[in-house]
Amino acid sequence: MDNSDDSFELHDLRVEVVAPPGARLYCSAQPGDWFELRGENLFLPEGQGFSIYSLAAVLPLLAAKQRPTHPNDWMSTDAEVACPDPNCPSRLRITRLGLRRFRHSDVTATERPVR
Repeated sequence: MDNSDDSFELHDLRVEVVAPPGARLYCSAQPGDWFELRGENLFLPEGQGFSIYSLAAVLPLLAAKQRPTHPNDWMSTDAEVACPDPNCPSRLRITRLGLRRFRHSDVTATERPVR
């Protein structure tokens, strides 16, 4: 490994609301609503909101989904998170988009250990 290269890659992610046709959703979401995670920033389409309860259900998985994983790891294959409302049939589908490159020195003041 080249110690002078302090770069790393993370997947951009899209989180989309999916539901059976005609299903009644209780979180003010509509099937197809989405947000994207690019690095550490969330992006929503203009004028679209996203339930904080739905966000809380998916948030703990996003940092792990951004990172490369082994093909046999469940994090590589499992992509849907249930709505936190047990009466709501919607799911939040996490899709990995392209890779984005970052530099360690741009995202933290902590020095990398010398190896």
